[in-house]
Amino acid sequence: MAHPTKNTPKFYPWHHFVLLPLALLVAGYAVLRYTKVAGDDDQTARLWFCVAALAVIGLGVLVMLRQHYALQLQDRMCRLEVRQRYFEVSGQRFAALEKQLRLKQILSLRLAGDAELPALAQAAATENLSPKDIQARITDFQFDTMRV
Repeated sequence: MAHPTKNTPKFYPWHHFVLLPLALLVAGYAVLRYTKVAGDDDQTARLWFCVAALAVIGLGVLVMLRQHYALQLQDRMCRLEVRQRYFEVSGQRFAALEKQLRLKQILSLRLAGDAELPALAQAAATENLSPKDIQARITDFQFDTMRV
């Protein structure tokens, strides 16, 4: 009998347990301090406004890192998509070619139709085609309307 495994979420400790909570605390404290001196025309009010603004901006940047994580996942899925399609249309593994290609080249190869994918992937690897060169050789575009 197979034992179920526990699927645990992946946390990036510096982001999730240090920087984000610290940014929340600093932003909250700075905004609170600023609201107590808001309207005053002195150095203290200006200082707390600057600290609050920087803290809120920093918090926003940390929250936006979530988008970075999503894009990394999307890139990984695109690699898997090209691997699978290449295998389906050629009957061969993509691993040997993949080692010679950069991510941007692989992302461009996803746009090729099934009939032209194997030859175009081989050309991209042997001729070190740029993503623009790969796309220029595609005759049967498979447009991707879902990529962010």
